[in-house]
Amino acid sequence: MDENKIIKEIKAQKNLPNLKLKIKRDTEAFTNKLFCTLFDEDTEVESNIKELGTDFEKLADLVCWKPDAPCRELWGKYLEHLPAILKKLNCDANAIAENDPAANSVEEVYLSYPGFFAIAIYRLSHELYKFGLPLVPRLMTEYAHRLTGTDINPGATIGTPFFIDHATGVVIGETALIKDNVKLYQGVTLGALYVDRNLRSVKRHPTIEKNVTIYANATILGGETIIGENSVIGGNVWLTASVPANSMVSHKPQINIKKNNNE
Repeated sequence: MDENKIIKEIKAQKNLPNLKLKIKRDTEAFTNKLFCTLFDEDTEVESNIKELGTDFEKLADLVCWKPDAPCRELWGKYLEHLPAILKKLNCDANAIAENDPAANSVEEVYLSYPGFFAIAIYRLSHELYKFGLPLVPRLMTEYAHRLTGTDINPGATIGTPFFIDHATGVVIGETALIKDNVKLYQGVTLGALYVDRNLRSVKRHPTIEKNVTIYANATILGGETIIGENSVIGGNVWLTASVPANSMVSHKPQINIKKNNNE
């Protein structure tokens, strides 16, 4: 074995100077500190806001590779939006606590509901996405994805309140539009009909109107697909076409039960 040759070949293929795992680690630390600052009673707000500003500037320097990119300046604009984001999240949490019979308190929602955590990190990342900050918003939601099993692209647009029950396996694509008072169960996919780089600037994911409930493992695909308000989409439904308001959509599998003659 020629170790020097192997090392040389590895170095030759490390040709992305901006690919630094420090970006991922620092984004995750920033995300945790931001969440604690907004929700943890024992976390001092004023000092943490100052620390977050410093952390953000360091992250901006790491991800803004283009010369003269004004990424550092985004922190002040983002900070102005934090009270409104927090208001939305408190609305999400209170709606969950008031409507989910399994919730014993709103504190339980904040501390133990993976769906709430995923929604919180989505909302915190979405504003940075709108500002055009590179990479960081996606790393924030991927961090939540890893912890909760819920994959919400930071580009999605989601109304208030929003509830993901159980959360595991939910996928919400970049151009999805979800309006107010929507509830999803585990395994729901709001996705694109197919993957093609030429569709980058096209709406690829569905629109979910107000007061819609989508049950477990339903799949809804396509940018032109609209689920009308007040509709209920049953479990395991596959949709690639729009549904009018006030609809009930269900999937009827054929179930065969064979009696065991040995009983």
